[in-house]
Amino acid sequence: MQRASADSVVVLDFETTGLSPQYGDRAIEIGAVLLENGVIVDRFQRLMNPGFRISPFIESYTGITNEMLKVEPPCEEVMAGFSDFIAGHNIVAHNASFDRRFLDFELKRARRAYEGDCCCSLLLSRRIYQDAPNHKLQTLVNHAGIPKVGSFHRALADAEMTAHLWLSMIDRIRQHYGVQAIFFDQLTELSKIDKLYAHRYLTDLANG
Repeated sequence: MQRASADSVVVLDFETTGLSPQYGDRAIEIGAVLLENGVIVDRFQRLMNPGFRISPFIESYTGITNEMLKVEPPCEEVMAGFSDFIAGHNIVAHNASFDRRFLDFELKRARRAYEGDCCCSLLLSRRIYQDAPNHKLQTLVNHAGIPKVGSFHRALADAEMTAHLWLSMIDRIRQHYGVQAIFFDQLTELSKIDKLYAHRYLTDLANG
């Protein structure tokens, strides 16, 4: 099976009613961009009705209101469509454990499944941008000089900025280590090793 290039992925982001579907929280927005060879070639964004009113805190945090959601389709309908968008692609998300929980939960409710691999751009950034003040998306966007797109805490804007962050980390590896062909599984592995060994890992990668 051919190895997947690191710069051909779907980068996604959820806005939700809370922190965990295990405690009854649901998705209220999904945003995603499709990268092919380092270029955004498609986008997906939909609000979805969780079936109950969201809290004033979530309204304030995201800018998504109950009035906006009451006319939107249910999560199951939106996620059925989204499953077609991500089919056959690996995915990237910032703090991916959060997004993957909601992705798996909402797809299961929609009677769909996702079988690709997932990499966390937050974990990877701790290895690539070790000099950043912290590794929140907003901080990294400023640190890496990435243009801001839309508003933070809206799914499509966050997904697009995460995609540019992901590409900036790939470019940084290429520039600093001279590695031209970078594969998704290599960045997934790098995201999981101790950050003290990141330089050694990338040096070994460069040396073949």
